[in-house]
Amino acid sequence: MIEKLVRAGVTSDMAYTAGAASIGLSILAWSASKAKENAGTDRADRWGMFIGEWAPTFFALGVALRLEETG
Repeated sequence: MIEKLVRAGVTSDMAYTAGAASIGLSILAWSASKAKENAGTDRADRWGMFIGEWAPTFFALGVALRLEETG
């Protein structure tokens, strides 16, 4: 899978950027959900955690891509 990503032009820097962006999006989704929905903090927390769970995956892909780039 990593080789296919490299051939598609995906770099480790892109994966790291996506990880950092997902942390920011998590905070944004949490605050937007809390402000605009009447469902309370529970739903806002779920939105924030859902998007926040993407960050470790992107960072792990970044590490794998970096190893592929330097190897």
